[in-house]
Amino acid sequence: MLKFSKKLLYAIEAVVDIAYNSGEVPVLIRDVTDRQGISQRYLEHIMQQLVKAGILKGIRGPKGGYLLARERSKICVGDIARVVMEMNPDEPSTEPEEQIVAGPIGQQVIQPLWLEFQQEVLRMMDNVTIEALTTRAFREGIPSDAHRRMTYSI
Repeated sequence: MLKFSKKLLYAIEAVVDIAYNSGEVPVLIRDVTDRQGISQRYLEHIMQQLVKAGILKGIRGPKGGYLLARERSKICVGDIARVVMEMNPDEPSTEPEEQIVAGPIGQQVIQPLWLEFQQEVLRMMDNVTIEALTTRAFREGIPSDAHRRMTYSI
């Protein structure tokens, strides 16, 4: 079974949490970590990279926090996975020139097969949007803070 890094799973979880709970108001990282049980210190670096990649938007100040930088339907799990892969150069790469096995069978048979698997997983991730995951969370009955975060003006 392919294993996904904890960093990748936390990154996806944080983006979905923000999409699901933000409404029109930024979500505090503390709220994400409280709801999801993730260490704030661990998540901060991930969030910075997601902002840098244009997946999230960081808002500074007393009413600051995080919002999606694009529409839910325009962010896919593959986008998040690529950001995390860039953060973890020690993990096996999807680049064919990087050797992750030693012998000729490994280099000429196993590594290309493994890279094909990774590319297929990324293609599958590209077909799953944050919109689809928030819809799934709603269907599962997970409570959302979005309704209390709405701003009303007349």
